[in-house]
Amino acid sequence: MDGEECEALEKLVYMWGYLPGALPQRTPLLTPFRVPVSGYNWKDVSGGGCGFAMAISEPGKLITWGSTDDLGQSYVTSGKHGETPEPFPLPNEVSIVKAAAAWAHCVAATDCGEVYTWGWKECIPSGKVFGETLSGVSPEKDAQGKQGSFLTEQGGTVSGGEISTKRRKVSSAKQAAETSSSGDDILTAMPCLVTLNPGVRITSVAAGGRHTLVLSGQVWGWGYGGEGQLGLGSRIRMVSSPHLIPCIDSSSYGKDISASLSQGSMSSEGQNFRIPGSCIKAIACGGRHSAVITDAGAVLAFGWGLYGQCGQGSTDDELSPTCVSSLLGIRIVGVAAGLWHTVCTSADGDVYAFGGNQFGQLGTGSDQAEVLPRLLDCQSLENVNVKSISCGARHTALVTDNGKVFSWGWNKYGQLGLGDVIDRNIPSEVTIEGCVAKNVACGWWHTLLLAESPT
Repeated sequence: MDGEECEALEKLVYMWGYLPGALPQRTPLLTPFRVPVSGYNWKDVSGGGCGFAMAISEPGKLITWGSTDDLGQSYVTSGKHGETPEPFPLPNEVSIVKAAAAWAHCVAATDCGEVYTWGWKECIPSGKVFGETLSGVSPEKDAQGKQGSFLTEQGGTVSGGEISTKRRKVSSAKQAAETSSSGDDILTAMPCLVTLNPGVRITSVAAGGRHTLVLSGQVWGWGYGGEGQLGLGSRIRMVSSPHLIPCIDSSSYGKDISASLSQGSMSSEGQNFRIPGSCIKAIACGGRHSAVITDAGAVLAFGWGLYGQCGQGSTDDELSPTCVSSLLGIRIVGVAAGLWHTVCTSADGDVYAFGGNQFGQLGTGSDQAEVLPRLLDCQSLENVNVKSISCGARHTALVTDNGKVFSWGWNKYGQLGLGDVIDRNIPSEVTIEGCVAKNVACGWWHTLLLAESPT
């Protein structure tokens, strides 16, 4: 498509699911609703976290909306923007190319390879802070006060994930903060520029429940690592600055790193073969696990494994990046991760899914967990090539190369966009008239779609 054709197509953003501040009535959107453009030309969608949405405008501004003060932390993390999409307050000269958000922290990469992050202090490394300076306790001390409410969600003990339950939990943490001498300062860090090694240029970012990965061809991580989601070979609870995660060949990262890792410092040694590839091309963060793809199309996963979300045929945690060996020979090009599940797309346009499946989020036609990757061979995806895929907390959505949208999984709040609140365990097509889907990005309880109008 040439430049003139691109200019003739209007880019649109649609949303559906639960975004409490996006509409005056604060009720779930069961079908796709076009986001008011407010003078912006959309460039991409970035999902958003708990209760808010994020997208990127053509000039590279991060646009946020849908937050509300009764969800506590998300109100601050999203920039306190409600019904009207507005630029998040980053430095004026910054041009954002990639962004991600989790429960209560955000991360964004600029066109010059820098990284900004903000939200829960325990998720934020030291760096140059923009905006007002906040006082508060250390991330380690701060983490103890918030673990109770967050780990209930992360640990899978909330059977239905009721939003009213989440709202009470977050609000209780907020109330506790408000009664302290520092107020909300304890919980929140303003946007900061992350300090990385000289010459490191970040091209992509991913946000997990309480951890962050960024990509420069190599993978860097920080935040909470108690289940191995930082891939450093141990259950390190808190990493307060970016650390290089050895994913392919430990010798290329130096003996000091490989020596510091416990038992068989990386997966290639433990599995007695060299992982295909020379660099990492894509990253994803789940609630408490991570996954990456090499340039040769191999998948590595690490972190919490209770539901099989690391794809190793077991429910063990993986403390180091471990090759998903059953996918070797299939060139994987895309990966996404939810609270308890992982999905991958191949160069052939197929979808493979593994992990938790309580709400049908794997799309296999059942609610049975899968500890090994399973090819989705349902009728709805026959003769379909997948272009992009994304995971919410417990739902999944994809866009095909011919501009169609499919979703499946948890649907209590309309996050599948199918006009009802019935869960689906197979991919179901989302109807959006008059436009062609280009990319999809799931938040925890909602879905965003970037589309083009063929007018």
